[in-house]
Amino acid sequence: MKRLFLSLMAVVSSLSMAAADKEIVLIAGTPSHAPGDHEFRAGSILLAGCLNRIPGIHATVVSNGWPSDTAILKSADAVVVFANGGTAHPAIKPERLKLMNELSAKGVGIGAAHYGVEVPAGDPGFAMLDWTGGYFEMFWSVNPTWTAKFESLPVHPVTRGVKPFTMHDEWYYHMRFVPERKGVTPILSVVPPANTLDRGNGPHSGNPFVRASVAKGEAQPLMWTYDRPNGGRGFGFTGGHYHKNWGDENFRKVFLNALLWIAKVEVPTAGVVSSVTPEELRANQDPK
Repeated sequence: MKRLFLSLMAVVSSLSMAAADKEIVLIAGTPSHAPGDHEFRAGSILLAGCLNRIPGIHATVVSNGWPSDTAILKSADAVVVFANGGTAHPAIKPERLKLMNELSAKGVGIGAAHYGVEVPAGDPGFAMLDWTGGYFEMFWSVNPTWTAKFESLPVHPVTRGVKPFTMHDEWYYHMRFVPERKGVTPILSVVPPANTLDRGNGPHSGNPFVRASVAKGEAQPLMWTYDRPNGGRGFGFTGGHYHKNWGDENFRKVFLNALLWIAKVEVPTAGVVSSVTPEELRANQDPK
C-alpha cells in the first residue's frame, strides 16, 4: 500500500512539474542591416539557449518573422518580438493584431526588442500600449547611436543580479507611453547627452518635443516593464542593434530576467546566470 501511495505521489509530482513549465516564444525577424547588426535570429537563438538551461523553461525561436502556424503562440506564456519595426513589423497586420490582442487579454506576457518596439501610430500603436505600455512613435521618438551609462538601477525582479554597466548601442528614447505611465516601471533609464540630437528633425531623428525634454534634463527610459491592468506583463527594450552586445553579462542578464518576468517565472536572486562563448556569439548570424 505504501509503495502504491509513493508511486501515485510521484505521478502527481511529475504532472505538477509539467504543468509549471513555461513556454517562451521569440519571434526573430528577417535579415536586416549590415553583418553584426540586427542579427534577430542569431540573438534570439543565443538567448533561447540561455533560457533552455533553466529547469521548467522551454524557449522556442520562430525564424524569419511571423510563424506559419500560430498554434505556437496560442500555447505560449510569453511572446517576444525582436524584428524590424514600422510598417515591416511582423505583428501589425489586422489578423495578427487580433491574435496578439487575444493573447494579451488572457494574460500572456509580451515583449518587444530594438526595432520591434516601433509600430505605426493608430491601431498598432494602441495595441502596443496595451501589450507593453510603450512604443516608438515616429516624429515623437528618436533612434540615435550613443553610449549610455547605467549607474543606478531600480529595485525590481528584472534588475536582480544586474550590475551598473555602460553600453554603446542604438538606444531609442522618448517613447510614447500609456497615460501617466500607469503600470510602467523604467528599468534602464538615463539622461541622454545633447549630441544624441545632432541630426536634423525627421521621423526618427528629432522633434521639438524630444528636444525640449532633453533640454530639461529628463531621464529617458531605454528599457521598461509594464504591469497590465488585467494582471498580464510586458516590456520594451530599445537596445540590441549590435549583436556583439549580447556578449556582455549585464546587458544579457537584464533581458533574460525580463523574459522570465513576463512569463510570470520567479526571477532568481542573482538573476539569470548565463555564459556565452565567442563561438556561440558568432554562430547563426545571417549571411549578408
